[in-house]
Amino acid sequence: MKGVILCAGKGTRMQPFSSTVPKTLLPILNQPILYHCINKMKEVGIREIGIVIHPRQKMIIDYVSAYKGEVTIKYMYQAKPLGIAHALIQVQSFVGDDSFVLMLGDNLIMEPLHTLIQAYQGHKGSILLSQVENASDYGIAEIKNERIIKVEEKPEKPKSNLAIIGTYMLDSSIFEAIQHITPSKRGEYEITDAIQWMIEQGYSISYSITEKPYTDVGTIERWLDANQWTLTEQLGHKVQVGKNTTLENCILQGPVLIGNNCTIKNAVIGPYVSIQDDSMLTDCMVENSICLQNTKIANVQSLICRSIFGQKTIVQGIPNETEHVHSIIGDHSQISILTKPNER
Repeated sequence: MKGVILCAGKGTRMQPFSSTVPKTLLPILNQPILYHCINKMKEVGIREIGIVIHPRQKMIIDYVSAYKGEVTIKYMYQAKPLGIAHALIQVQSFVGDDSFVLMLGDNLIMEPLHTLIQAYQGHKGSILLSQVENASDYGIAEIKNERIIKVEEKPEKPKSNLAIIGTYMLDSSIFEAIQHITPSKRGEYEITDAIQWMIEQGYSISYSITEKPYTDVGTIERWLDANQWTLTEQLGHKVQVGKNTTLENCILQGPVLIGNNCTIKNAVIGPYVSIQDDSMLTDCMVENSICLQNTKIANVQSLICRSIFGQKTIVQGIPNETEHVHSIIGDHSQISILTKPNER
């Protein structure tokens, strides 16, 4: 059994952060989202993983080198965003005749992959599903007699509320299916069309339904939401502080995750705050926010909430003119507000 992770998307809805870093490297729990996918695969014994990236995403190769010796990684390239099924064509020679777990590199799931693998036994594929309210926003699976009888991408009149959430186990029949589909209305080769072709040919497709949290970290709002629920799952109401981090005159309201070599002084932090390494927060109040590496916040009198601060950002001197500050600030940015007219 092998693993495949798709990472070639541009992540335009995650700008400005995805302008400098591929979106699959943006952090959840202070680690790249991609690491969470790799760790899920390691948990079930997968040691050969193929990662599909865009040719300009060489940064991913550098980050994944952290797994050297633990898993074998092979990289394939998708130059144009032509859909999940098109991305799978790039991994056909890597997969060969083996079965494989497929994950999207910006998806975060709490469900162990064991349940999907168990559901796969005796079938040609299995899909992880979740009940949703807004079914027309997802690929939807219709179930009968414990088998999937139809899948459809974002149907106007959904036949069920069981959404396909981006984690699959498939055998090599999927490559035959991809050869028989055409681009959808949005110009992409849809994985749902390929799976539907398999169903119509009589291939058995099973499923597993998760009740655990998950998200596609594809927008800024979903990134903040994922930060909140993963901190809750991981820490409850606890606070975790990294090595060589200094805390002075602080109130920490968990869950809070603070990295290494940070300085937090005269601050109220939390709940739902993650702070990466080498950051400095002084004279401020922060909740429900993400601070990337080397963030510096000082002398902000209003409460900072639902905010994301990019790498090496500086925010200082914000007076108490509003109750809350909501900021989305990209990497290498600086905001300073001067309180006296003659200060330049």
